[in-house]
Parts: sequence; C-alpha cells; structure tokens
Amino acid sequence: MSRLTRHRRKAETPDVDVTTFMNLMVVLIPFLLVTAVFSRITIFELDLPTAAGGPAADKPNITIEVIVRKSRVEIGNGSKIVRTIPKDGETYDIGKLSEALQALKQAYPGKRDATVLVEPEIEYEHVIHVMDAVRVAETRQDGSEELKRTPLFPEISVGEAP
Repeated sequence: MSRLTRHRRKAETPDVDVTTFMNLMVVLIPFLLVTAVFSRITIFELDLPTAAGGPAADKPNITIEVIVRKSRVEIGNGSKIVRTIPKDGETYDIGKLSEALQALKQAYPGKRDATVLVEPEIEYEHVIHVMDAVRVAETRQDGSEELKRTPLFPEISVGEAP
C-alpha cells in the first residue's frame, strides 16, 4: 500500500474565476465616469483682512464693511454703520443690499475692495448670496430681459463679525 500513496496524482490548482469581478467593473466604471461630469467646484479667491498696513496714496480713505447678522445686514464705512437692511422673512433682501452698494460705488468709483464680516451660525448659502451682491450688481435695462452685470467690489475679504 505504500506504493499507492506515493504515486497519487497531484491535485490541480483551480483557476480563479474573475467573471463576477469583471461584471462589477463593467457596471461601476461607466457609472463613475457619468457622475464625475456633474460634480463641479467653484472657488472664490478671498483675502483675509490685514491687521496692520498703511493706506496707499491712490486709494480712497473708506473701508466698506458688509456685516451679516442673524436679523439684518449692516453696511459700514469702517467707523460707523451707514445703512441697515432688515432680514426679509427667512432670507436677506439682496435687492436692497445691491442698491445700497451701487450708491456707495457711485460715491467711491475707484474703490475695488470690501470686507464681508459674518456672525457665527449664518447659513453658508446666505453668505454666498451676500458676497455675490458685493462683487457684482445685476440690473435689467428698460424693455430688455437681458441682465447687465456691473462689477462693484470684486476684491472681497472675509472675516468674523464683531
């Protein structure tokens, strides 16, 4: 019997079946490619407010501050609050904010920067709407449905409200 045990046939190694893995890849790769097209990210380049620095000779001596609070939006000139716009229900009145900023732009046409100060726990969507209103004004021309985009204060600094 010892001879029989020596000459046993060696067992063959089974082949790896990758059919299920290939089926998964056939479904997963097109799905990932299709969804990758729809995810886009927009990035704003922002400056942090500086604590020190002398004013340049060619810049106006006004600091435009837009302070977003829970119940209102305040527009200040660096030393006092110039205009207060109350919250309209659940949203801020972006139209009135834009009008006030357009008046400031007419008074200081060379001014390009503004600071947006935000209280804690303000929704991100509201902050973005306020920042858009500070950057550019959208107006309709009479008799036309086309929006005219006028830059107001494109250089925005963001900080925490006092």
